[in-house]
Amino acid sequence: MRRMVRRRYAVAVLVVLLGVASAVPLPKEKNKPVLGRLLTGKVLDQHDAPVADAVVYLVNTHTHEVKTYIVSEDGAYHFPELALNVDYEVYALFKGAKSETRAVSQFDDRSQVNIVLKIVRK
Repeated sequence: MRRMVRRRYAVAVLVVLLGVASAVPLPKEKNKPVLGRLLTGKVLDQHDAPVADAVVYLVNTHTHEVKTYIVSEDGAYHFPELALNVDYEVYALFKGAKSETRAVSQFDDRSQVNIVLKIVRK
C-alpha cells in the first residue's frame, strides 16, 4: 500500500514539474538576426544596358560572410530574407571591371531595397 502511495506521489510531482517547465519561456538567442529584407537591383553598363553574367557580391559587414549572385540576361539580381539588424555592402564584378560598393544600412527601415550597380566596361 505504501509503495502505491509513493508511486502516485512521484507521478503527481513529475506532472507538476513538467507543467511548470512547459510554462516557462525559453530564452531567445542573443544576436540572432531578424530576417525579412529583400535586396533587388540591376547591373548596368555605362550605356544603361544590362550586364549579363556579372557577379554581384553581398557582404555582411559584421560576420564578413559573402553571398554571390550571377545576374541573368536582364542584369537583375536579388537577395531575399536579409537580416534587418545587419549592415551589408554590395558590388558587382564583370571581366575585371568593378562597380562602386553600395551600402544597405540596418537603420534603413525599408523592407525592400533596390540598388542599381553600374560597371564601366572598356
